[in-house]
Amino acid sequence: MLENWIDPVAIAIVFMGTIAATLLRCGFADMRVSLAALRGLFEPAFDASKAKAELSKQIREIADDGFVRAEPHHFGDVEFDSITDIMIGQRSIQSIHGAHQSYKQRRLDIAQRAARTFECAAELAPVLGLAGTLFALGQAPGATPKGDSLVDAIAMAVVTTLYGLVAANFLFAPIAAAIARRSRQEERNRDEVLEWLAEGVRKTGSVPPVEVPAPVAA
Repeated sequence: MLENWIDPVAIAIVFMGTIAATLLRCGFADMRVSLAALRGLFEPAFDASKAKAELSKQIREIADDGFVRAEPHHFGDVEFDSITDIMIGQRSIQSIHGAHQSYKQRRLDIAQRAARTFECAAELAPVLGLAGTLFALGQAPGATPKGDSLVDAIAMAVVTTLYGLVAANFLFAPIAAAIARRSRQEERNRDEVLEWLAEGVRKTGSVPPVEVPAPVAA
């Protein structure tokens, strides 16, 4: 019975057609971003607990040696490695929020582009399913001199419609939602870790006072 629902021609029309149409609509750059985001769903998510454990070593070093003698502690996270470089290099925590916002905006832009691409694929999949249906009906007896049986044509029409709906609602749309959901969770975790880092460094008492410009005499 299962073989009745597996049609290589219908698969090619719906899935390959959806990919081609999405590529034409969104472009190569967004497709590459989307594939990278899809691959990222199968990789370990940002671990806030691990980040705090690693950054606690940096806080402890600053508390023991101060900003002057402390060395940046890297643990493989591009953003926080860069932030610790900035914090130690400038001997201040004032600028780390700006660096964080820059990384955050870049990640959000990538996630939005990827989610938008998969949402586009979800919109196009039923259209390609309909195209497959029309193609199948076009092969019905009487439509072409070499048309197959009416039952085969109707079966392919049903299968392509089903493929389009399944691809849209059980593949592309869920992937878009998963990318957006993971992006939101990562940003919440990173915001939390950044604030925890800034507060931890402040508590060491090693933060130089912020200079306030003297008022200009009238």
